[in-house]
Amino acid sequence: MNVRKRCFVLCALLFGVLLHINTTFAQSTTKNRKPVVVFVTGDHEYSGEETLPIIAAELEKNYGMKAIVLKAYPGPNSENDIPGLEALKDADLAVFYLRWRQLPKEQLAHIDAYLKSKKPLMGFRTTTHAFNYPKGNENEKWNAFGEFALNSPPGWGGAAKHTHYGHNSSTDVTTIPDQAKNPILTGVTTPFHARSWLYRVLPDYPTKGSTLLLMGKSVDPDKEAIENPVAWTGTNSFGAKIFMTTLGHPDDFKIESFQRLVINAIHWELGMKIPKWKGKMDINVQYREAK
Repeated sequence: MNVRKRCFVLCALLFGVLLHINTTFAQSTTKNRKPVVVFVTGDHEYSGEETLPIIAAELEKNYGMKAIVLKAYPGPNSENDIPGLEALKDADLAVFYLRWRQLPKEQLAHIDAYLKSKKPLMGFRTTTHAFNYPKGNENEKWNAFGEFALNSPPGWGGAAKHTHYGHNSSTDVTTIPDQAKNPILTGVTTPFHARSWLYRVLPDYPTKGSTLLLMGKSVDPDKEAIENPVAWTGTNSFGAKIFMTTLGHPDDFKIESFQRLVINAIHWELGMKIPKWKGKMDINVQYREAK
């Protein structure tokens, strides 16, 4: 073998070794990478900026995830600024707890890019009406975020007649019978009583093709009430997997079954096995009247 051929063979062998090392390292890095969950909060009323950080800390402490919590600035009643939304670029799951925001278009662009990535989403309660732009505003289409992102009614009131049954009411929650073995409901004992006043989403929502998990019955409603779903899964208009719950009063987060529902749903959204329960979290957050 002449020198040229010998050099060629050695180079080929070296290239093969380096390629193998690089592939092995990449696979190892991917395998060991912690899933990233980004929580986006700003809801005026339900203290999501306080309850969700406790969930985030639990994910990091006991469930092997990396969690990032974004908050409205300078406070939850500030509707025009949620710093750090660029973190959605690296998120494996985005969790929204919003109410009537009017974010600038450069911040909406980060949410838009996430939606178009078809990665999974989760929403709590007032995220059905996450945005509230004036009629004619260039961002008015975002008022329907609940519908196109989470299969819920497109905002509050309107043609969908999305409403609730009074702040003095509460909700008895039961399992949809044919979903009793759904992995998201693992360890979720029903019936349980939630402080959240029941949201009306029927008859047109959740959107067709959604899977209803839990049903709510209003207790002491202020008007004639019908039972309504309070948790569902599905595929949104972008083709992404979603989980949505209309529960989310801070007192709901004290309930172990609700805590398990949230932890299970996060794992399901990420395509992960439902984990062994690590125990009830200490969540003691106050409800804050909307302003």
